[in-house]
Amino acid sequence: MRCKLSTLYQPHNRIEYLTMSQSFTNLIYHLIFSTKDRRPLITLDYQPRLYEYIGGTIRGLGGISLGINGVEDHVHVLAKLRPDKALSDVLRDLKVGASGWMHDVFPKLSDFSWQRGYAAFTVSQSNLLQVQRYLAIQKEHHQRISFRDEFIRFLKENDIEFDERYV
Repeated sequence: MRCKLSTLYQPHNRIEYLTMSQSFTNLIYHLIFSTKDRRPLITLDYQPRLYEYIGGTIRGLGGISLGINGVEDHVHVLAKLRPDKALSDVLRDLKVGASGWMHDVFPKLSDFSWQRGYAAFTVSQSNLLQVQRYLAIQKEHHQRISFRDEFIRFLKENDIEFDERYV
């Protein structure tokens, strides 16, 4: 595929530039969301099937699941998303769909739900493997650090203002 080279003429200098007749994106997100009140409801019995469902939802929205993992009270999702999908809509669809699915498939979890909020961080292609490795070790990681401490660290690393009373 070739880009068309155009020339813009200005007195005393000539500027060459590439015309962009197409849009090029690589929108990779690290998404984090937790169960309501951080209740430890996503036990090992439920995790594989829930993660599979979330991955299927991402594919259904035209995205690519690059990794899903977590522990009993929260989930990490690494996904490449389409540019025509609003991030908030994707998160809404993931969470609403997963809650309904959990209620249908696991009736004893009829009170399962997610917190209202979420965190979403962009990931560069050059850091993709590092984030995938991080997701892969979630269970070991959370034997040493709480979700709250992990979450606060992410917010600070990404220069996001927050009030610790609400984290």
